[in-house]
Amino acid sequence: MVTTSDEGGMVDFTVRYEPTPDEVTRALQQGFKRQLKVTYLALPSVLIASGLICILVDAVGMGIGMLVGAVVFPLVLTRSIRRTAKRQLTYLCVPTTLRVTSDGYEYRTDQSTTTVRWSLFGRVVTTPEFWLFFVNKQCTGFLPRRAFDSEQQTELDGFFAARQNAGAT
Repeated sequence: MVTTSDEGGMVDFTVRYEPTPDEVTRALQQGFKRQLKVTYLALPSVLIASGLICILVDAVGMGIGMLVGAVVFPLVLTRSIRRTAKRQLTYLCVPTTLRVTSDGYEYRTDQSTTTVRWSLFGRVVTTPEFWLFFVNKQCTGFLPRRAFDSEQQTELDGFFAARQNAGAT
């Protein structure tokens, strides 16, 4: 079911869809990677630099350990994100009704209803698959683009861009 209303520039869409496990995992991975971007890049860099310094000062074992840590860290982080996503799948991969308005969005399933106002989010990141919502630097939610038709996607892109440019999101 898709209902669209655009009276006076107001966004008001209601769509029904069911997120897939892969989709939820990808959304959470994209959100967490943006959230942890500094850590994701800085820690391996620090480990590489420290590892090389250790090797240069003849602490070879420690240096190799740090270099291995720099390689392993991104893999472990990715696996950890996947495990976190897997725990959420039971709650998120169910028939869902989304209502998106100029004020916020409502996420409704048979078990729960969550309503969030746009003013909560400090930033909205648009990706080819999702709109990712951030409070401070933490990814707290997402909307899948595939839940909306192309006209609605275009309107939402414009809506989020306008809010971003106005400093509202």
